[in-house]
Amino acid sequence: MRKSQAKKLPLAPDAKYNDIQVTRFVNNIMWQGKKNGAFDIFYTSIDKVAKQTGENGYDVWKRALSNVTPSVEVRSRRIGGATFQIPAEVRPDRKISLSMKWLIKYSRERNGRSMADKLANEIVAASKGEGGAFKKKEDTHRMAEANKAFAHFRV
Repeated sequence: MRKSQAKKLPLAPDAKYNDIQVTRFVNNIMWQGKKNGAFDIFYTSIDKVAKQTGENGYDVWKRALSNVTPSVEVRSRRIGGATFQIPAEVRPDRKISLSMKWLIKYSRERNGRSMADKLANEIVAASKGEGGAFKKKEDTHRMAEANKAFAHFRV
């Protein structure tokens, strides 16, 4: 039998925007426990986004996150010796987690001078409905749509 599920630790909101979601995003950017470095990257990229778009960088980041957030995904399920990709709703907590991880992953894969530049470019692209992270969301939705025939296997 499995042990009880670990309790979620409450996150402290960030200093500049007073938003827990920013802290969560920065925690995903962070490498080797360098949280201040991750905050520097995030705030610099938000400033660059504001300079590029002429809008509030924080609002553009929020829009980018909502554009990249998936609503359905496929989950593998083994039935009678065959593995089926079954479309399933994404849990609210996982939606946010996936969108953040995709934004950061595809910004790291971009070519640019610094991580702040790459992240700023990916945020601007995602807010317009372009870029690698947005494409990943579209692919995920397309995959779920293609496997809709197996939806009756859902548990």
